[in-house]
Formats: sequence, C-alpha cells, structure tokens
Amino acid sequence: MFGESGSGKTVLLSSFYGAAQDAAGREDAGSPQLYDLVADDTTQGDRLLKNYFRMENSAEVPAGNRFRAEPYRFTLSLRSTPSAAERKAMPVEAVQLVWHDYPGEWFERSVSGPEEERRRVEAFRALLVSDVALLLVDGQKLKGAAGEEERYLKALFHTLRTGLVRLREDILDDGRELVRFPRIWVLALSKADLLPDLDVDAFKALVLENAADELAQLREAIESMVQGDDALSVGEDALLLSSARFTPGRIAVRERIGVDVLLPLAAMLPFERHVTWARRQEIPAKVARELADNAGTIGTGAMALAMLGAKHRLPGRLGLISTALAMVVPLLSKDRVQDAASLAGEKLKGVHARALERKQTLAAILTGFKIELERAEREGVLRRSRR
Repeated sequence: MFGESGSGKTVLLSSFYGAAQDAAGREDAGSPQLYDLVADDTTQGDRLLKNYFRMENSAEVPAGNRFRAEPYRFTLSLRSTPSAAERKAMPVEAVQLVWHDYPGEWFERSVSGPEEERRRVEAFRALLVSDVALLLVDGQKLKGAAGEEERYLKALFHTLRTGLVRLREDILDDGRELVRFPRIWVLALSKADLLPDLDVDAFKALVLENAADELAQLREAIESMVQGDDALSVGEDALLLSSARFTPGRIAVRERIGVDVLLPLAAMLPFERHVTWARRQEIPAKVARELADNAGTIGTGAMALAMLGAKHRLPGRLGLISTALAMVVPLLSKDRVQDAASLAGEKLKGVHARALERKQTLAAILTGFKIELERAEREGVLRRSRR
C-alpha cells in the first residue's frame, strides 16, 4: 500500500487480520469456511489481534508505523487436511500473502540520516516486488477538501510520484529497469465510511476529473522503472476501503468496507491480468520467464489448474512454480487457461458448486474468491479494469 502518513495503512492491516480470525464474522458470511489465514510470525499476529480487539473493545486506534518498515507474511492453509493422494494431485501447496507496512512519512520528508535512508531504500525494494500495489487516497483528507478536491488529489499524486522518482536510482540495479515489479496499481479510497454517498465509480470519476494529469505523470514515473510497461495497469482498477465504522466512543470493526476483498484481490487479480496480457502478447519474453521462474509466484498455469480442479502437479520447487502461458499446453491448453481466468456469473457459480460437491477445496477457495470480487463490484465497492 502506497500512501501518506495517517492514510490508514496500519489500521487496515490490523482490521484485515483481525477479521480473518473473527469467528463471529465468519459465521455472518453464511458460507463454509474452507481455509485459515495465519500469520507466519506469531508475535506479529498477536500484535495485530491486540490492535483489533482494542479497536473493538476500547475504541482505541492503533498507532501508525513511524520508524521502520515491516513485512507481514500470511499463509492461507486448507481447513481440512488433504490426504496424501489429494496433496500429490494439488497443483499448488499453499497461497501466501505478504503485506508491507512502512512509515508514510518516508514519502513526505527527508530521512534523519544514513541508517534511516538505508532502511527506506530496502523497504521500497521489497515493496516493489509485490504483485499488486494500492495507491491510497485518504478519505478523511478528501472529505476535508470538499470543494477543493483538486488541490488535495494533485498534491497526493505529486507526493507519491516524487517519492518514487527520488528513490529511483537507489532502487534500480545499475539503472536497469526492473522485471519483477507491481504491474497492477489500484486506486483505493481509505476511510470510505466517511464518504457514504461515494461509490467506487463516483470515486474514480472524482479522481480523474480533478487529477488525471497528475495520475498520468505518476504512471509515467512507474513506467520508467519497469520492463515491459505495456503489461502495466496504473489507476485502472479502483476500490473502496474502510477498516471499521468510527463513531465517538465506538469502533464497529465488523462494519468494514472492502477489507474482505483484499485477499481475493491479491490472489486473483494478477492471474486474471497476466492471462489477458499474455493473450494480447503484452508480456515480453523476459518478463514471462520471470513470472514463470519466480518461486514466490503462483503463475497462470498453476492457478488455472487449481481453479478447474485438475489433478496435475506442475514442475518446480514446492509446486509453486508454473510455466508461462505458452508453455502450459502439454498440461492445459491456452483456451482452458483463458476459460479459468474469465470465469464469471452463473458459469463461475456452477464451477464453484461442483468444486464444493467434489471436495476440491483449493478450486472452491479460488472460485469463491472470484465470486467475492463479483459481489464487490455489484455492491459498488470494487471496479476492475476491462482492458
């Protein structure tokens, strides 16, 4: 998440993990819980839950991160333990989410000295190998700038652009553009509960009306850092986010907006977009190879196999490596990969129901994620790019 100080990054992180552990919240969802999301570092997980429970029980907002960057790693594990035969047939073994928390002040001011500068560069190098980046617009500041939204939005995108440009030479390797880089940059309105009349389409329209040129300049700065900039989406997707509903003396943590979409978004949006880019031949060969060889990424072939419940295991370390789209033909045709990526509506519900019936848990989880994204779009919380 790229945002200024006070934009809500740390609070969103606490709400995200607390909601994932909240048994009552899961029951309210009305659907079977097929997985657990667990913090790999127990101390980090306990700290996030402390923040969450203090919000719920004491109306206490967690302090922002002002001193150092910290990655939080979460593993999605199946609730029912698969048999040895089922595990062997699964295309992937696990899905992991890494959430980077860092001081928003690092975008806004100079650092205090060489040590903080070193930490800042290391943090942004780590941030810039993510699959999805969220550009946070602070709903509280946007509301406070009513009638002068242009001033706030222009300043925000200028600050984000300047922060990236300032670090460009330190982040790039001998000035060479990066292959591993966030290729999906989502416009996200934090504290969306403060603007209840603003749906996602109105939010995106407001941004473009008042700061389209500044967003384009930010896009150009991002393009200058990445190889294969045709396979890049900046500001085309939009999302509303609210950690909870805040009223004097009370924080209603279950009245959140968009937080439950974050995991489906992180899991499914890169898959959908990579397939689209590959079909249009917008991923250069070197970029396609990097996506195929990156042990931390579940590539297109593995995701398609997992979604369709296919009983194949792709080659590679821990089963997490897939081949590029053009190379999965021996196991799954390009058309089938495209079918998996474009599943929607009644067909998607049918595949999801069949996966539940056949106890193909991973397929049910991933198709369930796509159903969640569709629901968020219907509710005016999410808008995915049609490009």
